[in-house]
Amino acid sequence: MAKARQWSDLSRGQQVRGIVGAVIQLALASAAWSDLARRPAEDVNGRKWVWAIAIAVNYVGPIAYFVFGRRVD
Repeated sequence: MAKARQWSDLSRGQQVRGIVGAVIQLALASAAWSDLARRPAEDVNGRKWVWAIAIAVNYVGPIAYFVFGRRVD
């Protein structure tokens, strides 16, 4: 069985990419949750609670919310 890699086993570049990826993910999720909280339910495609859970799914959730979840007239 392979040994699990620790943070200290990663190169400096891998650590930076991991941090940048995490910051981008959190920024996308924060923006999506903020928009969802402020948007009236009638301006959301589907149930708000479903979108709130979907937003937690990596990059896919927030991007899907911004593309498919909002009604833009």
